Amino acid sequence: MPLITVSYSSSRRTPSLKADIAAAVTNLTAKILHKDPKVTAVIVKSVDPADWFAGGKSLAEQKLASFWLDIHVTEGTNTKDEKAAYIAAMFSRMGELLGPLHNESYLHVDEVRGDAYGFGGLTQERRYIAGKLQVAPHDKAA
Repeated sequence: MPLITVSYSSSRRTPSLKADIAAAVTNLTAKILHKDPKVTAVIVKSVDPADWFAGGKSLAEQKLASFWLDIHVTEGTNTKDEKAAYIAAMFSRMGELLGPLHNESYLHVDEVRGDAYGFGGLTQERRYIAGKLQVAPHDKAA
């Protein structure tokens, strides 16, 4: 149930770019971090390259693209290796979508405690506990 915010800057302008970014982010999040796409929310925001500065110069001047991706996941649900693979894969995919990236493009995996994070009015901790309290059909007495 991650909430993902992507801000990006690119000189590429295609009608489907935001949808393509959202799809790529959702797919890689499911594939690498094992998050259910049905409860993944993605917010995509465009920033004019003249308004995005890296290394003291605008991306427009440098003729480069950049992005900032912030993903919130429940603490302890992903390994260090999964997070490292996610960051590498996302950087590569965003480069394909946006064009040559400035090295100062960022991705932050924000791990939030299960008792402080949730959706639909329930924390992740409450969902976990509720799942553990349910009796599986094969556990019922015959």
